[in-house]
Amino acid sequence: MIKTVILDITVVPKSSRSGIRLTENNNIKVYLNSPPADGKANAELIKIFGKELKIPKSSIKILKGEKSRKKRIEIEGLSIEEVLKLLKKADSP
Repeated sequence: MIKTVILDITVVPKSSRSGIRLTENNNIKVYLNSPPADGKANAELIKIFGKELKIPKSSIKILKGEKSRKKRIEIEGLSIEEVLKLLKKADSP
């Protein structure tokens, strides 16, 4: 059985820096350099999650919110515990 995680995230496009941040209550905010035009921000979002979680970009899908700051994404191949652990490590300075 393939492990699948569904996350609700908030995206901040046209940010001065790119990265993924976890808030105190494990909400996920993703800062993107790209503008929200022509799918550039969504492409950068998938690229950043792939890099931080060390998984192929094909394992990440945007399920909901293609044109919104609030998105729901699906990540295949990792458990929620693994995802949060990797994101916490990526978020630490």
